[in-house]
Amino acid sequence: MQKKFYLSQSDKKIGGVCGGLAEYFDVDPFMVRLIFFIAIICGTLGFWIYIIMWLFAPKRA
Repeated sequence: MQKKFYLSQSDKKIGGVCGGLAEYFDVDPFMVRLIFFIAIICGTLGFWIYIIMWLFAPKRA
């Protein structure tokens, strides 16, 4: 069975992107959120990646 990325419905703070990435890569959601936070602080690239993933990633049915 092939893994597929979905926005998290159960572990979300804003849009479910970090929770979905944590489920996909089987890591702690806090670490994914920390990486996004650092990316946003260092520049706007992290913000835009989050927004794009939030808009285009599918939600689990």
